[in-house]
Amino acid sequence: MFAPYPEWRRWCGAWLCVTLLPLARVAAPVSDDTAAAWQLMADHLVRDAHVRLDQAKGPPSRESDFAQAVVAVDYQPVTQARLREAEATFAALAAGQDEIAEAAAYMQARLYQVHFQSPDYVRAAALYRALAERHPESHWAQLGLVKLGLLLLYALPEPSAPAERIGAATALLARIHEEKLQRDLHLQIARAGTFYDQPLDSVLAHLIEVNRIGGLVGQAPEDLAVELGELSLRAGHYAQARTYFEAYLRDFVPNLRSVTVRRRLEDLAALEAKAKGLRP
Repeated sequence: MFAPYPEWRRWCGAWLCVTLLPLARVAAPVSDDTAAAWQLMADHLVRDAHVRLDQAKGPPSRESDFAQAVVAVDYQPVTQARLREAEATFAALAAGQDEIAEAAAYMQARLYQVHFQSPDYVRAAALYRALAERHPESHWAQLGLVKLGLLLLYALPEPSAPAERIGAATALLARIHEEKLQRDLHLQIARAGTFYDQPLDSVLAHLIEVNRIGGLVGQAPEDLAVELGELSLRAGHYAQARTYFEAYLRDFVPNLRSVTVRRRLEDLAALEAKAKGLRP
């Protein structure tokens, strides 16, 4: 259990692109050295964080061990030996019953997914599944299910058929209760549907959920609005396409893309008129 919004969670949230952090819990404060190290990592000063932890005074703790392992993952130059040491630390910490155990289990899986020179996607998937079974309501387990979805969509040997891959990833949505994480998996599934040339209506269903939940940052909301309009138009859902194109012109600052959207609305009007003329 940790102090409200502890430094390690703030850093992990930024580093792992976590857009919705779980509510913090009440606990004893961490050491000054460890808290300072998390802040340094939040500021992308990984080498300074390593020095601070290396020179820390006082007995080691679960949090300081976790911080040391996290720093090792990002400390340049990264070596496979150092990553193996970090993996052993994460595995040991994951055997606990606190939130560090949950985060450590997640980090252990991530090592196998993206950090080792030779990824082991099957091992990563097994670790994500084990975390979700052991701590189903944990933020880290739910985040792990999103990463598991990505593995199912592209990397794991089974299922192999595109529709089955998408079905397996879609089944994970029922186990994810944080809406922003549901959104992230919906977006992954929609991208995979486009990649695998799946029916437009199935892709649209996931993108509509992404739009409903919202919270995308940067250019993404604009891209999503145009994509929803364009795919709706291609699928023959003219009223839906008009809704999204008009929302784009209403909600976003005018730019060069606005010209294209206006032209698509003209195309849409012509298609609607043609469809109306064909009706008996």
